[in-house]
Amino acid sequence: MRRFLPDTFTILLVCTVIIASIMPAQGTFAGYFGIATNLAVALLFFLHGARLSRDVVIAGLLHWRLHLAILLTTFGLFPILGLGLGFIPDWILPKPLYLGILYLCVLPSTVQSSIAFTSIAGGNVPAAICSASASNIFGMFLTPLLVGLLFSVGGHGGFSWDVLGQILLQLLLPFIVGQALQPWIGNWIRSKKTLLMPVDRGSILMVVYLAFSKAVVEGLWHTFSIGDIAAVIIADMVLLALVLCCTMYGSRLLGFDKADEITITFCGSKKSLASGAPMASVIFAGQSVGAIVLPLMLFHQIQLMVCAVIAQKYATKHAHRITEEEGEEATSPA
Repeated sequence: MRRFLPDTFTILLVCTVIIASIMPAQGTFAGYFGIATNLAVALLFFLHGARLSRDVVIAGLLHWRLHLAILLTTFGLFPILGLGLGFIPDWILPKPLYLGILYLCVLPSTVQSSIAFTSIAGGNVPAAICSASASNIFGMFLTPLLVGLLFSVGGHGGFSWDVLGQILLQLLLPFIVGQALQPWIGNWIRSKKTLLMPVDRGSILMVVYLAFSKAVVEGLWHTFSIGDIAAVIIADMVLLALVLCCTMYGSRLLGFDKADEITITFCGSKKSLASGAPMASVIFAGQSVGAIVLPLMLFHQIQLMVCAVIAQKYATKHAHRITEEEGEEATSPA
């Protein structure tokens, strides 16, 4: 029966959402908790940078086929599927909420959760760092452009130095510092394999609590009806399922190995709430941003829940594969 029970991390995610709904982070506490979350994410990237050898990082940077597959999924496949959801009648999925789904389809990938899940599942972490960071940098240009094309609205969000600065300071800089110190502390960190696990999972739980708290404080459960929210949840789940199938099986058809398949699956299927919310306030200035952001907030929670389960399954298969290989080596003749 244990295989049918949710794993500990998934249970923690559900509990985090419940706690955020009952006791959301507000005021001064939310500010301090946000700082703590940023520090946890920065620590995650520092440890990744310190653990990874220079050769592995260079290999990740040069893996252009993988990066191209992820970018085409993020800014190509997602918008096409979003346009397809436009055929759903308005009485099922109200137009303002559909526009929110279409908006999330043109957003860049998440960074911290994509890399954390890739690490948990045993994927190509250096390539995940490169692809997720590049997705957010390109997204500052591509997201306003795609919104202008798909929404047929005038103007665009322009270049956001704040988002770029956040990526550089919170993610890339700690990784570079870790890489600089890698010759001195890399062997020690690699010998402590369990060191990254609480940082991976803890950073995700903190991001979930902070993001969901903000949505609850802004009146998530009072602005829209239960039927409206249910329609958005179903549409988000269908969208995520289609993209997960395309990335998982498409990467196999294209000949990527298991580690790259994991990276493409997690980096290609994510959408960033951290980048999407501030971008929406600029791109849709003067309009009602609540309906635009609601599908993204729900999608953000759904993708974390689903990907947590997938990451654990990948990790379990990876552990079994290593055990089998070690067993074969032990029984093989010298």
